[in-house]
Amino acid sequence: MVEIGAGLGSLTLALAGTGAAVTAVELDRRLVPVLRSVVAAAAPPVRVIEADARSLDWPSVLGPDPWVLVANLPYNVATPLVADLLDGVPQLVRMLVMVQREVGERLAARANDPAYGAVSVKVAYWATAAVVGRVPATVFVPQPKVESVLVDIRRLPAPAVDPALVGPARLFEVVRAGFAHRRKMLRRSLAGIVSPEAFAGADVPETARAEELDVAAWGRLAAWPAP
Repeated sequence: MVEIGAGLGSLTLALAGTGAAVTAVELDRRLVPVLRSVVAAAAPPVRVIEADARSLDWPSVLGPDPWVLVANLPYNVATPLVADLLDGVPQLVRMLVMVQREVGERLAARANDPAYGAVSVKVAYWATAAVVGRVPATVFVPQPKVESVLVDIRRLPAPAVDPALVGPARLFEVVRAGFAHRRKMLRRSLAGIVSPEAFAGADVPETARAEELDVAAWGRLAAWPAP
């Protein structure tokens, strides 16, 4: 298991107590010595790395074996970090993360859900995701003004859209353009990016809006050549 933002090591010790091989990543240099002392007697030993998870060379840290990520992720890094890990670290086959409720709902949202957006499509491309627990503000000291949720993300054996049909770069170019103007019909928000004939060919109504398309529909639409 790998833990991001291990802090003072309370969760780290619980993870080590399961018998898992744990790598704990902590950015705050003031906390690292404390963390090392807290986990010093853990068995099996805990590896502590002082680093920024957003720029860490994950393949060299994790090696080729499958890993599970367990972390409490702050609001400002949760979405880009999860997206980057799904894109670039296939060794992470599962993530169980605690995030702010609004973030978690976006990560796990499906088409036509109020929280559905570009990051929801990104997650659905690589994985399945579900909100599996709600964490009230009352369990924290000091008590925040937001609620948190636990999101379980499990990597698919293969991307939900076959890369031979359309590569992820093209797919997410189209997805980002669609959600950039989510109130507009796709024929307008994707003008110049998707050919007009692509809608009929992909079985996607040109009057649809971004939040109505699941990842498979985005894939069919993006597979058509750009105009």
